[in-house]
Amino acid sequence: MSSSSFIALSCVGFIASAPALAEAPATAVADAPEADSDAARHNDVIVTGRDRRDANPKFIAPPIDTPRSIMVLPAETIQQTGSASLADALRTIPGITFGAAEGGNPVGDRPFIRGFDSQGSTYVDGVRDFAAQSREVFAVDSIQIVRGSDTTLGGRGNAGGTINIISKTPQKESFASAAVSYGNADYTRVTADVNQRVSDLIAVRVEGMFHDQDVAGRDAIWQRRWGVAPSITIGIDSPTRLTASYYHMESNELPDAGIPYLYTIGNAPGTGTIQSQPAIGRITTATGQTGIVDRSTFYGLKDRDFRDTSIDQATLRAEHDFGGITLRNTSRFTHNWQSYIMTQPDDSQGNVYNSGQVWRRSNTRYGYADSIVNQTDLYGKFRTGGIKHSFAIGAEFAWEKARRGTYVTRGFVNAAGNELLSNGSTITPRCTAAAVSRYNCTSLFNPNPNDPWVNYASDTSSTPAAISRNLPIAETQNDANTIGLYGFDSIELAEPLILNIGLRYDRFHSRVRPGQPVAATQVIQFERTDELFNWQAGLVFKPMRDVSLYASYATAATPPNSLLGEGSEGNALPTTIATADVLNALKPEKTKSYEVGAKAAVFGGRLNLSLAAFQTDTDNARVTGENNTVQFIGKRRIRGIELSVNGEILPGWTVFGGYTHLDPKIIDGGFTALTVAAVGTQKATTALVPSVSNGKQAPQTARDSVSLWSNLAVTKRLQIGGGIFYVSRVYGGYADNRAATQDATGKVTVTPATKVLARSVPGYTRFDARIGYDITERVNLSVNVQNLTDKTYFTQAYASHYATIAPGRTAFATLSVRY
Repeated sequence: MSSSSFIALSCVGFIASAPALAEAPATAVADAPEADSDAARHNDVIVTGRDRRDANPKFIAPPIDTPRSIMVLPAETIQQTGSASLADALRTIPGITFGAAEGGNPVGDRPFIRGFDSQGSTYVDGVRDFAAQSREVFAVDSIQIVRGSDTTLGGRGNAGGTINIISKTPQKESFASAAVSYGNADYTRVTADVNQRVSDLIAVRVEGMFHDQDVAGRDAIWQRRWGVAPSITIGIDSPTRLTASYYHMESNELPDAGIPYLYTIGNAPGTGTIQSQPAIGRITTATGQTGIVDRSTFYGLKDRDFRDTSIDQATLRAEHDFGGITLRNTSRFTHNWQSYIMTQPDDSQGNVYNSGQVWRRSNTRYGYADSIVNQTDLYGKFRTGGIKHSFAIGAEFAWEKARRGTYVTRGFVNAAGNELLSNGSTITPRCTAAAVSRYNCTSLFNPNPNDPWVNYASDTSSTPAAISRNLPIAETQNDANTIGLYGFDSIELAEPLILNIGLRYDRFHSRVRPGQPVAATQVIQFERTDELFNWQAGLVFKPMRDVSLYASYATAATPPNSLLGEGSEGNALPTTIATADVLNALKPEKTKSYEVGAKAAVFGGRLNLSLAAFQTDTDNARVTGENNTVQFIGKRRIRGIELSVNGEILPGWTVFGGYTHLDPKIIDGGFTALTVAAVGTQKATTALVPSVSNGKQAPQTARDSVSLWSNLAVTKRLQIGGGIFYVSRVYGGYADNRAATQDATGKVTVTPATKVLARSVPGYTRFDARIGYDITERVNLSVNVQNLTDKTYFTQAYASHYATIAPGRTAFATLSVRY
């Protein structure tokens, strides 16, 4: 019997589990109670997703008194859903979608919140974690998601929101736990968590993880990683505390880009708006070929493709309590390394539909990202007369550096002096007979990941050449220095009214040293300094103690070079002398967010409900202006509503999730330059036309999404759980077939579009299930089945070329022990 059949049958057999098996007791995690009546309300949140003030002092009030949309994903839900990565965990948050890597940017987590890329707004324990990476959850206590414009909260950012990962740290009570999981597709995962109270003042904690799996429903793909996270706290029960922690993780995998889109604008049949979806299922090409593209189809090359990463992070945190006020200093050093060659199944020249061939475009990169951050916070409570204040003030100093290059063959240098990987990129059309014979192109229907691909000195050479890194002069380096000052205050103006305000000033200086051709004789660089001032304000009205109504306003600013090349940089610094004049025209992109909402804690605070309506406006996004220059005139508007619920409906019956509806619209996408060919004595030129994106749904964003996970204790020992996750259609990008020509007099004529191509992935509904049984008080067994119905669906929509496909049904059993 196969392992998958065994696990599936186990779901109706004798299975057992305990939901909070690997977690510290709630009483060991919470800080000392608040000194006033807020304590009950604050501690109530512990049941379903605690809000820890020590995790981020800028959260100056409990969620019910905060005029913003906040969700806290607790460790219990992460564990129950069988999440092994940040991406897995965030799928339980409605309104979050994931974007594919764009423009050669590195592979890693790229979450979109409220229609905006939040890759650069990810934090660990309140400190920015800017490097692109795929994050694990073995050392994660909980995850806080604050939605809306976030620059006041964390510095340079976006209008979507902030993800704050809260680490597991030493606790007051000793405990130990371990879990071993095994499932189909050779899914193997081992985790351990040991917390030991060494003395009255010292506690240590160590988490470890090993993970190894193939990917269900996908040929050839595999993932392997391991990690360890030790920490020690000195003075754990005293007013003065020192915590030192270290995090290390390494991963190796065969990366998976997914399935190519079927059409390009040049070969899409019909007129009007045409959906170009991934070429999955029964496909008929333009030449009449018919075949099946199965979900398992993989277009990569096992002997060429790889992705290796490593993360090292060291943190030192010192704290001292002065009565109701705490002074804290956090210093952190982070080093991230990533290298990969990934096959991107490419349709760029119409080869998929025209000939049933897929170009195995190789996206390559290697490099590192380092950061040193020092952050000082002073936070607590005080009174001015009869008015209560809950405040936080602080300063941040950060140094960040990212350096990257690509893999090339030293045997070939093109006319521009650039070293290139021999992958068919210099051949037009891409999929010639020669390209197929060299395995640079493969069949849409029957690709072979074991093809004996060889790297040659060039696309026309027959001399094999080794793949190696490009020369140092061709590597790109980004540097940044940040000085940030901030302050927040939650002011109880009167019994039913709370005013929440925040201010932040940032001085962000960045520099880029672009990679140069091998023949270059000098290194060039571009740099600029941006000063950002952002603020937020909100008013909370409390008709009852556990009910609040609120309205808020917040701003965000994204300066040029904000991501330092570690993500999709829409507002980048120039990279050549020819584009250097762009530097003076650059400015930060700014957004404004308006939000109203209601929150309630019912059933004695065990169940939390929230409803929010919002609008976010970007009025100066970077686009191409009507004179073919960079201008900050782009407009985007996101409107939406969010409903969330988390907590305990009845004793033993918990629920976590919600619903999000968005109206994500590109109001003004600027202009697109059309090439006008030369005619007679008239030279080639360009014609500017309004962007095809105007008025359309913003990419990477779903209009509707539902995430709901529930867990029910059927008996004292038996539990069942399940989840439903729905995401509507997501668009990757748009194109049309407008064209421009000129006559002998130089008169330019633009031919209107007859068709518009919308690259997208269809909506889907996914179901998960869990059954568990508590064998003893300390030994537990559970079974999780993710994608219960084996649904074929896509998780990321690339702007062009391909979409990322999700795994098939994944089932695994987990045996856990706790002491």
